[in-house]
Amino acid sequence: MKNRFLYILLLAVLFATSCSDNDIADNAASLDNKAIIDAYDDYVEGELLVKFRPEMSECLDEIAVTRAGVATRSGIPSTDEVLDILKAYKFERIFPVDKRNEERTRKAGMHLWYRVSFDKNVDMKEALERISKLGEVSKVQCNRKIYRIDNRRTAAAAINVVNAVTRSANEFKFNDPGLPLQWSYINRGLLYDYKDGGEMSGIEIENSDRTLGIMDTEKVVAGCDVGCENAWEKCTGDPSIIVAVLDEGVMWNHEDLRDNMWVNESEVYCSDEDADGNGYNGDRYGYNFATNRPYISVTGSYGTGHGTHVAGTIAAVNNNGIGGCGIAGGDAAAGQPGVRIMSCQLFDDQYQSSLVNEAKAMKYAADNGAVVMQCSWGYLSSEVNPIDYPPGPATEEEWAAMYPLEKEAIDYFIANAGSPNGVIDGGVVVYASGNEYAAAASFPGAYSKCIAVTSVAADYTPASYTNYGPGNDIAAPGGDGDYYGTPGSAVDNGGMIFSTLVFEGKDTYAFYEGTSMACPHVSGVVALGLSYAAQLRRHFTQAEFVSLLKENSDDIDSYFVGSKRYFRNHTVTSNLVSVNLDKYKGKMGKLVNAAALLNAIEGAGHDMKLPDLYLAPEKKQIIDLARYFIDGENKAYTCAVADEAVATATVSGTKLTVTGVATGITTMTVTVDGVEHVVTITVRNSANNNGWM
Repeated sequence: MKNRFLYILLLAVLFATSCSDNDIADNAASLDNKAIIDAYDDYVEGELLVKFRPEMSECLDEIAVTRAGVATRSGIPSTDEVLDILKAYKFERIFPVDKRNEERTRKAGMHLWYRVSFDKNVDMKEALERISKLGEVSKVQCNRKIYRIDNRRTAAAAINVVNAVTRSANEFKFNDPGLPLQWSYINRGLLYDYKDGGEMSGIEIENSDRTLGIMDTEKVVAGCDVGCENAWEKCTGDPSIIVAVLDEGVMWNHEDLRDNMWVNESEVYCSDEDADGNGYNGDRYGYNFATNRPYISVTGSYGTGHGTHVAGTIAAVNNNGIGGCGIAGGDAAAGQPGVRIMSCQLFDDQYQSSLVNEAKAMKYAADNGAVVMQCSWGYLSSEVNPIDYPPGPATEEEWAAMYPLEKEAIDYFIANAGSPNGVIDGGVVVYASGNEYAAAASFPGAYSKCIAVTSVAADYTPASYTNYGPGNDIAAPGGDGDYYGTPGSAVDNGGMIFSTLVFEGKDTYAFYEGTSMACPHVSGVVALGLSYAAQLRRHFTQAEFVSLLKENSDDIDSYFVGSKRYFRNHTVTSNLVSVNLDKYKGKMGKLVNAAALLNAIEGAGHDMKLPDLYLAPEKKQIIDLARYFIDGENKAYTCAVADEAVATATVSGTKLTVTGVATGITTMTVTVDGVEHVVTITVRNSANNNGWM
């Protein structure tokens, strides 16, 4: 497996058919005929995840609100009888209350998911059977452990790029010395390889006896890249676009990432206070869901720097004279920041993760402003060789039945990220297809609402390891060491992906490969496209934008001719493999193209509109009007509220401040360039930080 993570989960999904305590006995009899899936060894002992029926909301709310979401019993008599039998010691809501987003949380039914912790000596099957027979329960499942599997290939040695050759300043838009190594952005028909000794050729490496030399170019095709060169002439990124990286932790103070990290300004890093009321303490750069604390860890001995590497592909700072570039990393020399990276850490050193951690990270991302979710991990493909690996879910229906909490969390992000008045209404979820040489994408990436990314080499051919076939949506460069590497050599890195890394606690750079590396190329292009839409004040629904992305990608089937030869696991063996490229035709997706996407955005989407406002008496909302009008930073605005007994409004520069006075509904007219824009203001007692409806 090429620098990716594997998670093998099993959930028992059991649907009850009655809501009345009096019907429990009859309901139990009906469930006797249902198959209860035996828990595998890979579950969190003494834990079950339970989703209650909506009718139980009122009882459960007392725990969620008055007891901060944690108790020992549910307050529902029949459930508590079973909890007594299981010797339960904790009953807690999975998703903490975030009053800003509680209304939509409840609409999606996410507030009905609870984690039950009980005596580890109780048989898991018995616990599943007992809880599944409760009429107030709609679903129950194990909390599966999620593991990070070590990479089969040793990661490339960390390097520090110091100086680029003089010619790079004339050939590339930005001055970052590592940009010539990033063929996946701008492919001139040249690749660099990490070689032993010899004269310096192209790139100097600090404190090293190795050099980066130009490789033989017969396996390289100029133009096989994601189209950054032309795209960067239009846009380089925008800080209003937030990408959540669900992975290992991202080194937020890396020299080439810190200026493009998402910052929760209300929070003090790692403090014990939840200053913004979102349910998480000290979450300034994101949150560590593996350890349930705000400290983003990148120094563990089991860490690979994977999260930092994918983050660099998306948003390493451009044109700052150091390291490499990010697809949507902005332009430091021009004072243009890039998109923001939110670190949602799922893996931390030796600590295992779980299904609960994953689901919480997804909801956190949506609720805290992310519009793109970058996921370079997934289950094994259903078409994997069973001699090598156990197959994963084969169909969307099978996956949804096995992993309902995961599906609901993904659906929540897709439905609730973004804004109907912003650049995008909904969220874009991007997954790595998988590296099992298999003829189907792995889930969750194969889910029809996600984007599954396959991997190509620098000559448009499918990367030797990539999955292909059903469930795959789009292709991107991911590197191919087996194709370009020297058999038996573990140090050459030709044709692999160069990006940021953390090594022994220090910020550095390295070459990695895999659909894990192809995936952030698509996330970066999505983020760049949304940045350009923000620049043009264009609005898209999630479905519209994803369709535009796919439609404006490049057909690569014409390159799948003849055969491709590579040395599988070339670092340890020299097993020559020949694969017929014809089998990949129509099964890789088209190659993502940033330039084509940006061109298409210019004539697509909808005009942005000022949002209707909801607030409480004596509360304020501040809106930056410049976000809604082209060249909005340089326009003059006036406003007038129809009924100032309900609300008042003032404008200072581009900032509109609306204050609730008394409950009621009124309208406000904002005038710019002689054109009037009318919005509705609703003042109600339960809104925003005051609670939920």
